[in-house]
Amino acid sequence: MEENRAVVDEEQLVALEIAGEIYGVDISLIHGIIMMQEITRIPHAPAFVEGVTNLRGRVIPVLDLRKRFGLPEAERTKENRIVIVEISDEMMGMIVDGVSEVLRISADAIEPTPPIVTGLESAYLRGVGKVDDRLIILLDVRKVLSESERQQINLDKAMAA
Repeated sequence: MEENRAVVDEEQLVALEIAGEIYGVDISLIHGIIMMQEITRIPHAPAFVEGVTNLRGRVIPVLDLRKRFGLPEAERTKENRIVIVEISDEMMGMIVDGVSEVLRISADAIEPTPPIVTGLESAYLRGVGKVDDRLIILLDVRKVLSESERQQINLDKAMAA
């Protein structure tokens, strides 16, 4: 019985690299990780929306997480990936600098986001995890976009299809 409890008190995360920092995303929200591919720009989309791409016959919006988080842009490399997530039955791609590993983190190694960085612009941060001697920023991909941004992107996606 104790062994089952240990599993519940642990999260499995995919470690994403963005601007030299490691972000952890719940593995259950990730639909796939693909190499960079052609992205079609959408006119009048928010600056952090790179455009749309065709994923197995399905057109999905692609966000650049560097731009979304207000981080400096960087040259694309062979390490860049598009992380495909499914949120409320909608697929979305997120460009990251790299994907490094799958981590297990115990619930007691997770602390809430420090008050100094909380606010509307950081609603997608759900805490900081300590793994060995590293700090992992825990990302709630369901909150990376506000509801109005999600609707705007869906409109753009519908026009592109």
